[in-house]
Amino acid sequence: MPLSSDELQRYARHLVLPLVGEAGQQRLRDCRVLVVGLGGLGSPVALYLAAAGVGRLGLLDGDTVAVHNLQRQVLHDTSVVGTPKTTSARARVEALNPHVRVDTWQTMLTRDNARGIVGDYDLVVDGTDSFSTRYLINDACVLERRPLVQASVHRFEGQVSIFATADGPCYRCLHPEPPPAGSVPNCAEGGVLGVLPGLLGTLQATEALKHLLGIGRSLAGRLLVVDALQMRFTEVAVARDPACAWCATRHADTLLADYAAFCGETPVGDPHASTTAAPDGTAPLAQEIAPAALAMRLARGDALRVIDVREPWEHAIAHLEHAELVPMQQVPTVHHAWDRRATYVVYCHHGMRSAMVADYLRAAGFGQVLNLAGGIDRWSVEVDPSVARY
Repeated sequence: MPLSSDELQRYARHLVLPLVGEAGQQRLRDCRVLVVGLGGLGSPVALYLAAAGVGRLGLLDGDTVAVHNLQRQVLHDTSVVGTPKTTSARARVEALNPHVRVDTWQTMLTRDNARGIVGDYDLVVDGTDSFSTRYLINDACVLERRPLVQASVHRFEGQVSIFATADGPCYRCLHPEPPPAGSVPNCAEGGVLGVLPGLLGTLQATEALKHLLGIGRSLAGRLLVVDALQMRFTEVAVARDPACAWCATRHADTLLADYAAFCGETPVGDPHASTTAAPDGTAPLAQEIAPAALAMRLARGDALRVIDVREPWEHAIAHLEHAELVPMQQVPTVHHAWDRRATYVVYCHHGMRSAMVADYLRAAGFGQVLNLAGGIDRWSVEVDPSVARY
C-alpha cells in the first residue's frame, strides 16, 4: 500500500535518504517491534521507533510510574505518576504518531509468556535492568529466531549490542554465566546519570532501525562500551561461542525452569528468603529477615536495634520508625561502643549495602545481626505502602 499524504509529509526526511526512501519507509511500516521495559532505556526506544514509523510496537512493562523514575524515563511525566507505564507509554506514542499500532502488555516477561510474546514480533529491544530478565529475553529470542537489541547502564557507563542474529553471538556468548548475586548494583543501588539511558536507548533505536531496513553495519559481533564521563566510545569484539548451547549448537530447546534461581535473585515477595549467597556460592553470608517477619517482631515488642546504613538524604525520603541512622562508612568507627549481645537488624535501599554491613558486624563479634531482605523498598511493597519508594 502506498504511503498516505500525511505519511509522505511526516517521513519526508527519511524519504530523501538514499538508503531509506519510500520503499524503506514502507518496510518500516510493515515491521513489528517489541520493547521490553518502558523505563530509562525503553523511553527513547519507544519514542524514536514510533516517530520513525515502525508500524506495530509492542510495549511491555508490569510496573507503574513513580516520581523517582522521572529523572531519566522521559516517556512519562508527573501527571501520570501511579498509573501503569504501559498506559502512559501508549498515550505518548499514539499522540506522537497515530499511524503506529500499539500493543500493550501490562505484565512482566515470564517463562510462561516469553516465547509466545516474543514470537509475534520481528525484533525485540531489551530495556530491562535485571539479569534474570536479560537471560530470559535472550533465550526466548534465540529459540524464536528473533534478533535482540540489548543495552545496560550503570552510573556513568553503558554498553549496547545486537544479539541472536542469524550468524552473530547471543547474550550468553558474552556472559555465559550471570555475575554473583549482589555483585553488580542496579540503578537504584548504584545510581545512573539521568541522560545516560537516553543515550544508550537512542543507540538501541538506531540499531533496531538499521536492522529492520537492512542497511549499514550492525553491532552484531561487537559490543559498544560508552564512558560518558570521558565521552569515550570503545568497541569490543564478541564472537559466537561455538559451544554455546543456545545460539551455536542449539542443544537448548526450551526455556529454563527458573531464571531468578539461575541468576541468584530472590523475587520481591518471597517470604522464604533467609540468606544472601556468598560470592563463590559456597556458603551463606548475612542472615536475613523478611519484611513481614520483621513487622511481626516489631509489633510484638521484641528487643531489636534497627540500624539504617543508607545516606542521610535517603533516610530523609523514607525510613523505618525508630531506626537509627548510621551511614555504612561510619559503622567501623562507631560499632565498638555497641552491645555485642543485642539483636540488630540492618537495612538499606534494596539489601545489598546492609548485607555487607551485617557480615562485617558478625565478623567483628556481633552474634545476632539480621539483614532486612530487599531493604526498605521491599518493606514498602509488602508491609507499608505509605513508606515512599525512590
